[in-house]
Order: sequence, then structure tokens, then C-alpha cells
Amino acid sequence: MTKSPRSDDRPEGDRIAKLLARAGVASRREIERMIADGRITQDGKVVETPATFLTSLKGISVDGKPVAKPEPTQLYAFHKPTGLITAERDMAGRATIYQALTNSLPKDAPRLMPVGRLDLNTEGLLLLTNDGALKRQMELPSSGVPRTYRARAFGEVSQDQLEELINGITIDGVRYGSIDANLERGKGRNQWIEMTITEGKNREVRRVLEYLGMKVNRLIRIAYGPFELGELPRGQAVRIRKGDLDRFVSSLKKAARE
Repeated sequence: MTKSPRSDDRPEGDRIAKLLARAGVASRREIERMIADGRITQDGKVVETPATFLTSLKGISVDGKPVAKPEPTQLYAFHKPTGLITAERDMAGRATIYQALTNSLPKDAPRLMPVGRLDLNTEGLLLLTNDGALKRQMELPSSGVPRTYRARAFGEVSQDQLEELINGITIDGVRYGSIDANLERGKGRNQWIEMTITEGKNREVRRVLEYLGMKVNRLIRIAYGPFELGELPRGQAVRIRKGDLDRFVSSLKKAARE
């Protein structure tokens, strides 16, 4: 229920979007859109503002369905193939990750949200969680969680050029932070390049390599934080072990305090 204001006139509890995100309903931003669309109710009445503070989710429903208590945080690794949209549904009717996940997740898996996105033609490691707060923390550039990609690109580039990216680069007015890039062996003019970024701006790897005169024809994310794609088969998902997840969450909290 909603608590009465404290003596300093600040409501007790947390914003409804935070609690619903923690319960795995959706991200905070998505929940705010759901509130605007009148999809969330409290004791049968439509919640009108995201500035609604609650101490619990008792009486809260989404699309007419009561919200269950938050489940323990879970994290899954999914090997996303190319040709899938990182979304629940696509207006153009294209296949989504959730259609593939139907066959690869255990039947008792909670509702999962992707941590960040991989575009249609990018493959590799996609993490999914039922904890909206963890999702947001992992996505924030300020958290500094590294993402590592292997890119196959057509063109010519030197290791010296790639090493200059460690200082960041500005392209068309957009500033990209430090990038650790290394050139692997390639055949002909197709080069394999491994790149680690921490901001995760939209199409960052592709745009940086295109700026250097390269045309990316394959892009694979091989790691997100300490979690690696490894030998996970394409189209398959596996739950991250609780101990590994707990250590990662502890590292995020420690980094936030420093």
C-alpha cells in the first residue's frame, strides 16, 4: 500500500517503476510508458503518474493481471543468431529473440528482459534477466561494464590506427570513449578485429570501423562483463550460475561506491 508522507514531506517507499522493474515486469522507461497508456492499476484504479511511491506491490495489476512478488534475480546467456530482432514483437513481422527463446529456455524460466540490444545483423552473446534494476545498471555507460566483439571487416587498417582508439574518437559530433582494439590475422582484405567497449552506444563498433574505412560484414559479441559466449550453441540459452551472478552483482555495487 501507499504510505503517508514522512515529516520531511518526502513519501516513503520507492517509485512504482522501480518496484515493477525489480519484479521483472519491464524496464523503468517501459513502465513509465505503460503508466501513460493506462495499463497499470492500483486497487482497480488507473495509476496516473510515475511519481507514485509504494512500499509493496500489493494491489498493483498490469493489463488486469496482479503483479507477483519479485522472484530471485536470474541471469541467462543466449547465443543470438543473425536475423532476429531484440524485441518482444516487431511491427514489420520479423522474427524476434522471444520466438527463439521459447524453445531454448526452461519451462519454469521467469519473464526475461534483454540487457542492451544486438541489432538484426549482429550475433553472439545476449544476456537476459528478470531484474529490471540489474538490467538498467548493466546498461548504464557509467557502470563501465565491458562488452567485447569480434568483427570481420573488409578493407585495410593497421594496429597503430586501432591503438589510437584507446583515447576515444569523435565521429559526426558523437564522442565514443576508450576502445581497446586488436587486429587479428585475416585472409585477403577481410580482417578480424577484436574490440572492447564500455559505453555501448548505438552501432558503436560498426560506426567506428566504418570511419576507419572498413566495411563490417560479420559482427559477434563474445563477452559482456565477465560472462562469455564460449561454446554456447547458436540459438541456445543457459542460466548463469548463482555464484557467478552474485560475484558480478557485488562487483557492480563495489564499483558504484568507489
